[in-house]
Amino acid sequence: MNYSHYSFLINESFAFTFSICMKEFKLLSAGLRSVQTSSSLVPCICIVIVPTPTAMESAALNLVNATLNWVTLALDAPSARAVVFGVHIGGHLFVEVLLLVVILFLLSQKSYKHPKRPLTKKEIDELCDEWVPESLIPPINEEMLSEPPVLESAAGPHTIVNGKEVVNFASANYLGFVGHEKLLESCTSALEKYGVGSCGPRGFYGTIDVHLDCEARIAKFLGTPDSILYSYGLSTMFSAIPCFCKKGDIIVVDEGVHWGIQNGLYLSRSTIVYFKHNDMESLEKTLEKITAENQRAKKLRRYIVVEAVYQNSGQIAPLDKIIRLKEKYRFRVLLDESNSFGVLGHSGRGLTEYCGVPIEKIDIVTAAMGHALATEGGFCTGSARVIDHQRLSSSGYVFSASLPPYLASAAITAIDVLEQNPDLTSKLKENITILWKALSGMQGLSIASNSESPIVFLRLEKSTGSAKSDLQLLEDIADRALKEESIFVVVSKRSTLDKCPLPVGIRLFVSAAHSEADLLKAGSSLKRVAAAVLR
Repeated sequence: MNYSHYSFLINESFAFTFSICMKEFKLLSAGLRSVQTSSSLVPCICIVIVPTPTAMESAALNLVNATLNWVTLALDAPSARAVVFGVHIGGHLFVEVLLLVVILFLLSQKSYKHPKRPLTKKEIDELCDEWVPESLIPPINEEMLSEPPVLESAAGPHTIVNGKEVVNFASANYLGFVGHEKLLESCTSALEKYGVGSCGPRGFYGTIDVHLDCEARIAKFLGTPDSILYSYGLSTMFSAIPCFCKKGDIIVVDEGVHWGIQNGLYLSRSTIVYFKHNDMESLEKTLEKITAENQRAKKLRRYIVVEAVYQNSGQIAPLDKIIRLKEKYRFRVLLDESNSFGVLGHSGRGLTEYCGVPIEKIDIVTAAMGHALATEGGFCTGSARVIDHQRLSSSGYVFSASLPPYLASAAITAIDVLEQNPDLTSKLKENITILWKALSGMQGLSIASNSESPIVFLRLEKSTGSAKSDLQLLEDIADRALKEESIFVVVSKRSTLDKCPLPVGIRLFVSAAHSEADLLKAGSSLKRVAAAVLR
């Protein structure tokens, strides 16, 4: 029989020990009296009083005896021996039920609340003085205070910055169409005929005949059934991806895509899975894992999203391998040709021509027209069903004011000039090769881009271990190149919204309008500045 003993000190003259037994319930008073309860297996209490030899012993024993008498009376009461539906209700059960009733009663009572009273005017004024509103913007640091160089003339191969002429490698003027005479004439005539803006979305009296002409011209040039115009380059990706990709769909995307694609992915609310930058082994493993582990994968819409020429690295996507994986695992492909349209391929038709892949194998092709065509806006091209769906469901097309007519006219003229001068793409390739040779052997920097990419991307050979420190070194090189050598280059600085994990670098946009002297000067100047900064 196990007992648990508890000792209590009431005062200096009286102490007793409290014991619990699970077999019998006994009450003993100083060895003078005992009460035996039922021998059933019930929680029992054994109290042993140990008197202390003081004057208060008698009074204490009388108090305890009176209490024990009351307990004994309660346990010997008829209710303590009642039988209900064949169940014996002992005294302990009576006490437990009573305690349960008390507990339920207490729990059912509402908690006490201090009576409300209106605040005085003084208290209100004090609270208002103490309240500090949350800032609408994050705290401004030194990095945010820096201002980029301001161009004071057209962004051609040469431009004026801070009153000084510099060689411009910061603008994606790939074909040298900025300031082109034919484009200026086209814009002038369109301005005289249509004015500046359209003042309405395409579906609400914002469609002008030149928009339809531009869409037809792009489709004809690329060999697709139809195309659709957007009024802003980034809004093409913002709108096209959410238009086709919805919640529950699976999108496999290269980790190096630019922010416009990232935002389109976010707006789609689809399941996003990234693969290593331009790594086809990683892409295949990702596709295989998705199809093997997800039993519903074959019933879901599945996409692969890549850039033709990656803006964050200058790498060129191996489209032929991507198409092979697409057909093997039954995915759709969305290709962004913003930095390859008018650049890659012998006639400038982009990555499909460059890789020898029929454009029909690409489900959705998008591009911004602010690079090679030197205008603004963007387009999406593909099958008639793909285009018609966007005219009803693409937010950037349905709700945005349409592309200003003079920009659509300039885009048509730019494509015409490109077709009439196929040597432009050849000249661009020659300039890329010249700049590569001029930059070879650079101390502390290495070329990370593809040798045929119009974006020449320079990265630090040895990182400092801190992205912020790396960025500062690259900015020092770019600043000194501008101030000391009159070479205008930009660092691939990213906003807080851009989640691209690739290392930052210096980005040079090569143009067909650059002369050989411009390219050689850029190479020698960057070598001197890099050696001085990174020594």
